Parts: sequence; C-alpha cells; structure tokens
Amino acid sequence: MSFGQGLSGLNAASQNLDSIGNNIANSGTVGYKASTVQFADVYANSRVGLGVQVSRVSQRFSVGNVSNSGNQFDMAIDGENGLFRLEQSNGAVLFSRNGQFYPDKAGYLINAQGHYLTGYGVGSSELQRLQVPSANVPPKATTALDFKPNLPGGAEAIPTEDANGNLINVFDPKDPTTYSESFSYSVYDSLGNSHEISQYFVKRPANAAGESVWDVYYMEGSTPLSPASATMTFNGSGVMTSPNPATVNVTLANPGGNASPADDLVFDIRYNGTTQFGGEFAKGKPYQDGYATGEYASMSIDKDGTMVAAYTNGVTQRLGSLVLADFSNLQGLRPVGGNAWAETGESGQPILGRPGENGLASIKGQAVEDSNVDMGQELVNMIIAQRTYQANAQTIKTQDQVLQTLVNLR
Repeated sequence: MSFGQGLSGLNAASQNLDSIGNNIANSGTVGYKASTVQFADVYANSRVGLGVQVSRVSQRFSVGNVSNSGNQFDMAIDGENGLFRLEQSNGAVLFSRNGQFYPDKAGYLINAQGHYLTGYGVGSSELQRLQVPSANVPPKATTALDFKPNLPGGAEAIPTEDANGNLINVFDPKDPTTYSESFSYSVYDSLGNSHEISQYFVKRPANAAGESVWDVYYMEGSTPLSPASATMTFNGSGVMTSPNPATVNVTLANPGGNASPADDLVFDIRYNGTTQFGGEFAKGKPYQDGYATGEYASMSIDKDGTMVAAYTNGVTQRLGSLVLADFSNLQGLRPVGGNAWAETGESGQPILGRPGENGLASIKGQAVEDSNVDMGQELVNMIIAQRTYQANAQTIKTQDQVLQTLVNLR
C-alpha cells in the first residue's frame, strides 16, 4: 500500500466538490447546464490499482424550467434541441441557452457579454446579426375602406318632394331629420394627417322596380367629397343590387390645405356584403389601410422564432427570424465561460435551422430558461463527495500509522 491511491482519491473528490459547488453557485444562472464529474480507475501492471482519476467533466443538457420574465427582449428555448447562435465582435461564433438580450446603441440584440444574436433577415437565408429598428414607419395614405353595414329595413323613407312637387327634406348634415343613419371614421393623407370622413345614409321611397333606395352622402365636416353622394338599391331579400361592383371611388381634394398641402386623398369605399335587413343600423367592423407616422413601441417573438416590431400607429413589421443550432455530440462542445460553448472537432459542425423545424425546439418570448440544477440532488452529492474525501484522508492516515510502526521496529 502507498500514499498514491489516497492522494488520487483526495484529488478526485476535491474536483467533484468543485463541480458540485459550481452547480450550486449557478443554480440561479439563466440557461446554465449542470456539470457532472466522471471518474475512472488507474491500473498498474499488477492487479492492485493505483487509485482514481477524473476522466471527464460532462454537462447535463436537460431542459430547465421556463419562467416568464416580462422583458420584451428575453426568449427561452422551449425544448431540448437547440442553442442560440451568437457572434462575437471579431466574428467568432459561440452557442448558448441563455436568452437574455437587450439592444445596443445601434439596435443590435446582444447579451451581457456583448455577443450578438444572429438569425435570418426577412426573406433571406443569409445569417446576420438581428437588429431592432430605430427609424419611424412612414405614413401611408388610405387607398381603401372596407365597410359592410346593415341598413335597417324598417326605417321610414324620407321623401324629397311634397304633393305639389316642391323640394323638401334637402340633405343637411346639421339637421338629423334629413338623414336616417350616419357613421364617421378616420382616413389618412400622404403626410399621415388624419381626416374624419362621415357617411350619411338617407332612405328614399322605393323605385319603380320595387327596390329599396338609399342615398349616401360623403362629407369631411361641412365639405363634400367628390362625388358628394351615391345611391344604393336593395332587393326584397335585403341584398344590395347597386352599385355593382359594390365600390365607390371618392376624392378629398387638397386635404392638408395651404398650410400643409398633401396629395389629393383618393380611396375606394367597398360595400361588399352590405345588407338591408330588419333590426338596427349595424356598422360591422370597418377597416381602412392608411396610417399615420409610427414610432417603435415594442418587440415580440413568435414560437417559430419570427421577431415582430409593433409601432405606435398599430403597424407591425417583421424584423427577421432566429436561428437555432444543434450538434450531433453536445458533450463535445467546449465551455468558454459566460454561459456559452464553442464548437470543436469532437462536437461536430452545428446543424442550423429555424425553431420548430427538423426536431428543433420552439421559442417562448418574454421568458427565460432557468438553470437545470437540482439543488436537492446537489446537496446529496456534496455529502457523498465529502464522505469520499474523508475516507481517502483516512486511508492516508492509516498508511502513515503503518509506516510509523515499521520505523519503530527493532
């Protein structure tokens, strides 16, 4: 018996305690993967071994708990397969499970170590650094309004002539007795200025064909649009028969006035699906395609890795898509600190893809993946490692006592 076996046991147990201590210290580190020390015995030419050695330190890549963070730039890999692909300022590529990012002064998403998050640009398969926009979205003039109301079939007609043929009930937007229903909405000119357009619906006596007749007037305040009005007709089933097609093209000339002249605002009002049934006037869900200037408001990320920016004018815009990396041998990755790994020959080259494709995990926005350290198990492992250390120390003490006995022999 020699001191070698005991010393090797002390060294191995010490490294095991280091690993356990590191796991416990990083139990709150986002995306951290616990490590495990693996041992191998040491043999000599004889059957009595020479002790123990640390063969390798492996990492457990099991999935940690996914927790909501509320941070718009945080993202968690919700599954086992996949690592974020990061790029250092010098172009070197690293990989991580830590999804805590924030935009730098240029808008690029980086982590605490300054590594850039990479992915695909919109409509591109080329890898690039992902960026949050800083520029405003320019305004867009309204070109169409989709509007399909239900006009009340039971409304009383408003005649335009009396028994003597004199004009009566001339339309006046200020006089609600001259129209049956009204509806106002906002449209936008080429400079992004909002204009409130009103439609006034006036039910008229039926025409010679027995169809219900409605006149509709188009106004901005007291200014009529061009044309100033149109006529709708409905059959006995409440289906609109004219105009056909069910579109009226209107123009608001010089919408900005002399102070802020803008292009003439020309847009279609599409009445497809408009009806005249019993009941009250129903506006439906009008939609117009124009908008004012928009400032960046927030970012969201879909489960397929698509990053979407939202602006103050209600517009959303795709920014790009994340890329995830997988490896044929994750244990071959080399830890480089900062909760990141580097590719090695043992790990193989990264297999890149979009989240949710080809077995890769999906993404959960405004969330992070917690450390996968099992605190209870680590405390048990620490007790076992401590006992192992004590036992090896005892073998050294025993060997010392044996040698002391030999020295004292006469």
